[in-house]
Amino acid sequence: MFDTLSDRLNGVFDRLRGRGALNEADVREAMREVRIALLEADVALPVARDFIARVTEKAVGQQVLRSVTPGQQVVKIVNDELVAMLGGEDGGEAAPLMLDARPPVVIMMVGLQGSGKTTTTAKIARLLRETQGKKAMMASLDVNRPAAQDQLKVLGEQAGVATLPIVPGQQPVDIARRALESARLQAVDVLLLDTAGRLHVDEALMAEMKVVAAVSTPTEVLLVVDALTGQDAVNVAQSFSGEVPLTGVVLTRMDGDARGGAALSMRAVTGKPIKFAGTGEKLDAIEPFHPGRVAGRILGMGDVVSLVERAAQAIEKEDADRLAERMMQGKFDMNDLRSQLSQMQKMGGLGLLAGMMPGMKKAKQAMAASGMDDKVLVHMDAIIGSMTAGERARPELLNARRKKRVAAGSGTSVQDVNKLLKMHQEMGRAMKQIRKMGGLKGLGALFGKGGLDAAMPGLGGPGGPKGGMPGLGGGGLPPDLANLLKKR
Repeated sequence: MFDTLSDRLNGVFDRLRGRGALNEADVREAMREVRIALLEADVALPVARDFIARVTEKAVGQQVLRSVTPGQQVVKIVNDELVAMLGGEDGGEAAPLMLDARPPVVIMMVGLQGSGKTTTTAKIARLLRETQGKKAMMASLDVNRPAAQDQLKVLGEQAGVATLPIVPGQQPVDIARRALESARLQAVDVLLLDTAGRLHVDEALMAEMKVVAAVSTPTEVLLVVDALTGQDAVNVAQSFSGEVPLTGVVLTRMDGDARGGAALSMRAVTGKPIKFAGTGEKLDAIEPFHPGRVAGRILGMGDVVSLVERAAQAIEKEDADRLAERMMQGKFDMNDLRSQLSQMQKMGGLGLLAGMMPGMKKAKQAMAASGMDDKVLVHMDAIIGSMTAGERARPELLNARRKKRVAAGSGTSVQDVNKLLKMHQEMGRAMKQIRKMGGLKGLGALFGKGGLDAAMPGLGGPGGPKGGMPGLGGGGLPPDLANLLKKR
C-alpha cells in the first residue's frame, strides 16, 4: 500500500545519507521533496504542511547539522514524527479496544455502504474470541441492504461467533434493544452492532446512528473506512466524527494499491486512533494497527516484530522442532524445503516478507524488477510434488530422465528443476555449516552480545562470517536468487 511513498522517501534519504555534512539548505530542499511525496500519496494538505514544519524545525537544529551522521539523524526525526502523525502516543504501539466496562461491552460499527463493515464486524468478533477468549455476539441492524442480516449470519457461522436471530420487519432500534437483552441473558462479554450504511453521508443515516447509540450506549464506536477511496476517506471520517462520538477507526483493504494518504491523514483529521487494519478478504485478515511498525515499513526499516508474529501464527511448533532436530543432524531433504515454502506462503509470500525485513527494500525492488511473484512458490511446490517419495528424501537420485519426468508432471522445464535442486543444495550446505559451528547455540555465540540482528543486517552484514552466511551470498541472498525465482 505504501510502496510508492516508501520509494520516494527512501530516494530522498539515500541522498541525505550519502553526504558527509549537511547545511540548512540541504535539509530544506529534502523536506520540499518529502512534502511533494506526501501530497502525491493523497495526504491531506494541512496534515502534510504541519508534518513538514515540525520535521524541518527539528532537523535544522545545530545538534543535527553538527552530528557525525546528520543524514541518519534526519531520518530518525522523520520516523518519530511519522509515528506521531499515525497516532503513536504509546511508543508506537496499537491502541487497544476498551473492554473493561461492565458486560456486555457494546462495540458499534459505523461507516458507508461498501466499506467492508459487515466483514470487519465478523473479523473483530473472531479476533476477540481467539486472542482474548471473549464470548462475543453479533447483531445486524442493517434492514436496508438486501440480505445484509443473512450475510452476517453466514460470517458468524464461519467465525464461530453467535449472531442475533433475524426477526423480519423489525427496525434497527428495536433490534439493538433485543440484542442487548439477549446478550445479558447469555452472559455475552462483547456485543458487536453492525449498523446500516449509505452510499453517502446523509441526515437519515446520522439520525439512525444517534438513536441506536442512545439506546445501546456503546463503549466503542468504530468507523470503518475503505483505504482505496483515498482522500475522500478522510472527508468521510471528518463527517462522521462531527456527528457520532467515534473512539477509533478501522481501515480496510490495506493490502490494496491505495497510495496510503488516508491512513496518514486519518489520525490528524479525526483525532481518533486507527485501531485495526484489514489486510484481505478472509476472516483472519485483520491486525492491530501499530503506528511504529507502519512507519518502519514506510521508511524501509522493516517490521521484524510483525514478521515474528506472523511466523508464530503460521509455523507449527512440532514442525519447527522437527526441522531444528534434522538441522542438528545435518539433514535437509526436499520435504523440508517444501515445508519451508509452505510456511512462506502462509506468512504472506515473498513480497510481504521482504518488505518486513530490515535492509531488504532494495532486494524487494530487485525481485519485482526480475519478475518474481508469489506464483514462484507455487511452481516450486509443484516441482517437489511431482517427485516420488524416494526422490524427495534423496534428491541425488534425480538423473536426467527423472528430471524430464518431474518437469513434465509439474508443467515446468528441466532448467527450473535444476534451479530448485541448486537452491536445495545451497540450503543444505548452510545447514551443515551451522552444525559445524555447534548448532544454533554456537551460531549465537559466534555473533556475541549483539546477536544476529546486529552482526548480520540483511543476513550477511559486516559483523557476520566473511562473505555472509554460507549459501546466502555476501549480500544476504542466494547468488542466483533472481534467476532461481524468475517469473515463468
